Amino acid sequence: MIPKLHYIPQGNSAKELLENIQKACTSGAELVQLGLKNLSDKKFLKLAEEAREITSHYQTRLLLNGNLKIAKEIKADGVHLEKMDICPSQARKELYPWQIIGGTANSLQNCETLIAKEVNYISLGPFRATKVEDNSLKILGLNGYTAIIETLKTDIPIIGFGGIRIADVTAILETGVSGLRLSEEITQNFDAIKIYNQLLKASSTEEQRHTFK
Repeated sequence: MIPKLHYIPQGNSAKELLENIQKACTSGAELVQLGLKNLSDKKFLKLAEEAREITSHYQTRLLLNGNLKIAKEIKADGVHLEKMDICPSQARKELYPWQIIGGTANSLQNCETLIAKEVNYISLGPFRATKVEDNSLKILGLNGYTAIIETLKTDIPIIGFGGIRIADVTAILETGVSGLRLSEEITQNFDAIKIYNQLLKASSTEEQRHTFK
């Protein structure tokens, strides 16, 4: 079962980053995705070990961006792979069988490729333009999500990302998106985790009611 809310921590230093992971965990975050660039393996390992210690205490899942070796070494709950990372099928051979593999998609074709490679979830976006997202990516919006998900007809969880705010959640979930990946929206207000969790839980309850009618 993939948690519906994925938090990507921010911070201007390792200390601040870890403090934000701690705040997220105490506020009810069920999954933290640690994605850092331009760090040596030694520094990334140290940071990942400390993050693993925090998340384990709160029984929060920890995913690492791209680094399979460290994910296996610290027994992280899994990895998130971007397009330029290793193929998910190859990653599966290198990880423990229980570790989660997720991938990022921006189109129907991206999603179909990831499904064929048996990922556990797909991060689909961006929903809207942001400062941190790749400007070359197509902005999907509600229409993009709806078109892709209706065509896919997959049971694999689709996690929306990219400039999503609390006011967007209900409409996004109606497209068939099952969860959200957030960063700045949570870092600015960790109390928002409770609100996002409530909205996501209400959505899954409605799905269950619909299923069992």
